[in-house]
Amino acid sequence: MRYSIPVLLSLGASLLAPMAQAKAYPEAEAQVLDLSKKAIALRSVRGPGNKTGEVASLFRDALVKAGWDAKDIEIVPLDDTAYLIATWKGSDPSLKPLVISAHMDVVEAKPQDWQRDPFTPVVENGYLYGRGASDTKFEAALALSSMIELRREGFKPKRSIVIAYSGDEETTMDTSKVIAERLKNAELVLNVDGSSGSLSEETGKPLYWSWQGAEKTYVDYTVTVTNAGGHSSAPRPDNAIVQLSEAMARIGAYHFKPELNDVTRQYWTGASKIEPDPKLAAAMKAFVANPDDPAALAVLRANPATVGRVSTTCVPTMISGGHAQNALPQSATANINCRIFPGHTRAEIMAELEKIAAMPAAKFADVTGDDSVEAPASPVRPDFVAAVGRAVKAAWGPVPIIPSQSSGASDSMWYRALGVPSYGASASMIKDSDEFAHGLNERIALLNIAPGVVYYTTLLKDLAAK
Repeated sequence: MRYSIPVLLSLGASLLAPMAQAKAYPEAEAQVLDLSKKAIALRSVRGPGNKTGEVASLFRDALVKAGWDAKDIEIVPLDDTAYLIATWKGSDPSLKPLVISAHMDVVEAKPQDWQRDPFTPVVENGYLYGRGASDTKFEAALALSSMIELRREGFKPKRSIVIAYSGDEETTMDTSKVIAERLKNAELVLNVDGSSGSLSEETGKPLYWSWQGAEKTYVDYTVTVTNAGGHSSAPRPDNAIVQLSEAMARIGAYHFKPELNDVTRQYWTGASKIEPDPKLAAAMKAFVANPDDPAALAVLRANPATVGRVSTTCVPTMISGGHAQNALPQSATANINCRIFPGHTRAEIMAELEKIAAMPAAKFADVTGDDSVEAPASPVRPDFVAAVGRAVKAAWGPVPIIPSQSSGASDSMWYRALGVPSYGASASMIKDSDEFAHGLNERIALLNIAPGVVYYTTLLKDLAAK
């Protein structure tokens, strides 16, 4: 079944009617879908033919048409990509700016694998399909269109608002690092990457909304065992593959010390109140009371949705070794992927792994490069928490709000590493069954458009007016 755009927008509004009665912004809502479709049609993938710069031009043109001075908008090429910085100057230059962060690049998608061409936007059954629909061209268009709506209404920010859209968040993050360095004087960053809320599978109504205040550090270590090798008919105790396997078994069975910070403590407390599984809810409460509670840890570590929130995690992900079927291996190498809890260095975790491996012949190396950085959790700022609370209520009604810490990586880490508070705080809600970011047939429900404009206009007015 297919609908026209006006019908889809009215359908989204009718679905949300029981949730929240909010002001309508028909011009902004139509622009969100138009910009999203045009952005998805541009294949902004790293490598030959990268059109990230064209996505930036699309957004720049929309801002200029809405009244932005072209001198206040920069598109800066970097390697085969580009980044966008657009400033809406506030009336008080002494105030630090508010930054809206997103990325314009997307993960590669092969058309032969998809039901619909990933770079041909399709509106169908209340969804927008295409690469970038949920990660994160739609949300970038939603935030930008909402800013344009504020200007259309005559709003004048006291604090400057800066749109900072990176061009390689999905790969090297080179533009992300450059942008963060340029905007390290910011008051705070709103990172609108991805969806922040969860919708019920049964009713389609909001279950909760979450802001992200911290993320774990992504790290890859290699572990290599080498020896002289020899003929397989004369085995020796110092077999590189056997030695490496023993070390990996110890690392695979190891649990890092459980931890809490201000963000995760509030997450566990809030999540325990809405968790439908009584056993899991009880474990969450017990963990907050005592992070070393063995019964609580057993439950939380057995659940894929919660294991990454308890502590640093490290897991072997790749292994290679040997050079011939009839020879003793001269070397064997494994990759260990870690997600490090904020507050620990990469060197510290590698030293702990070396101790756990208990294999003197194993040589460890950090091979992460500069694509990741250690960053502290952002503070739980009362002004930010209050502002997003008002914005979510205006958009979606009374919805539980829970802070969270991500096990993934985003542009926020580069700001946090420089001491700038950054918060993942997008407008959109999504069902678990609709989560296809980085995967096949990526999509976003169009019912997010109307409340999304309400959310961003409310939030930006609040944060930029003081």
